[in-house]
Amino acid sequence: MDIRQITPRFFAAPQISPEDLPAIASAGIQRVICNRPDVEVPPSHQAAAIGAAAKAAGLDFVVQPLTHQNMTPEVIAANRALMDDCDGPVLAYCASGTRSTIAWALAAAKDMPIDDVLTAARAGGYELGNLRPTLEAAARL
Repeated sequence: MDIRQITPRFFAAPQISPEDLPAIASAGIQRVICNRPDVEVPPSHQAAAIGAAAKAAGLDFVVQPLTHQNMTPEVIAANRALMDDCDGPVLAYCASGTRSTIAWALAAAKDMPIDDVLTAARAGGYELGNLRPTLEAAARL
């Protein structure tokens, strides 16, 4: 399991396993957001399996599949709302954590300086510098 802190309340991770959920709960995470479409993983790692393990561990679990094609402003806003309406830390995962971090960055660009967004992503191990023009455009939406 490779949980990466982006901000004090947002964490990203590559694909997690059902066996990881007790440790995720012990780490203080309160909500897990599945940003990975089920078509990308075997049944053992699809949202239903991860969701059942999350519920058993006492975690809130939400499915919000992301692809590069569906990262519209509306989907980014919905993903952001899933983070904002949680009282504690949120972990979003996908194949590598990159899509989850990009979705966070696109939303964060609205109220954080772009340099701070890029620095936070980089500190978590995600280099998003090539997205600066897209983040700057998102900040203006």
